[in-house]
Amino acid sequence: MYGTMKLEEVLPEVSKIGADTIDLWPKPHGSQYEEAVSMGPERIAEMLAEHKVGLGGIACYKFGAFKLKGSMQFAKAVGGKDVALVCTGVGPRGAEGGELKKAISKFVEQLKSHHTEALEHGCLIAIENHSNNLISSPDSMKWFGEMTAEMAGVGIAYAPHHLPQDEIMQAKLIETLGPAIKFFYAQQHGKGAKKKMPKEDELLQMPGRGPLDFCPLLQALNKIAFTGRTEIFMHPFPRGLPILETADLITAEINRSRDYLENCLEKARADG
Repeated sequence: MYGTMKLEEVLPEVSKIGADTIDLWPKPHGSQYEEAVSMGPERIAEMLAEHKVGLGGIACYKFGAFKLKGSMQFAKAVGGKDVALVCTGVGPRGAEGGELKKAISKFVEQLKSHHTEALEHGCLIAIENHSNNLISSPDSMKWFGEMTAEMAGVGIAYAPHHLPQDEIMQAKLIETLGPAIKFFYAQQHGKGAKKKMPKEDELLQMPGRGPLDFCPLLQALNKIAFTGRTEIFMHPFPRGLPILETADLITAEINRSRDYLENCLEKARADG
């Protein structure tokens, strides 16, 4: 969201969006993770404490599910708790049916030792349902959730953006996945994020702007008593740019979506 803005610019914004943790993104999407590592865990811990912000996540896509040790160690050194290390699955792309289920089983088996290490470091491994990936389809998400049901530190980083933009289908999927969902990306597809387009079109990824109705999704999350972290999010084009010109404008845009999501949650709670 804030792109490659410095941590000293981003941290004061965290409380303004009603959040109490930060997700560190590495290049090319951001640069805060590299900045934090270069400054060292002691200094970062001081900065987080100064702004009353915790470490809630690290985007680990560039590292992969089997190369998370450095991020785990950093998270523990900073004092993070239940830090979501978000990455994608490892296995063949385009597999279906029995072949897909077998590949997911192999991936889960390979994850077991990493899962144990994650728990020891106060982290959890959250696998995003990313397009063109092992875990991408609703079936793959269901199978992954079933196979990791006994692994408290492994789950799904649920991304509406990468699923059919059908809120009823997605709500049913969320209810089926239940506790397997550890992290929620509040982002829709809109008009995508892979080419240059007018800013108003790019912003259609934000909740409350594009056509996806998040209220059924929030109702489903409320029904399964979701307690993981939610990240209001979108991709700029090209990657690494802040989504708007200044930190103030970005914060206002996030709050616009947060208000929309909170209204959806209020409706969900009222409906029981």
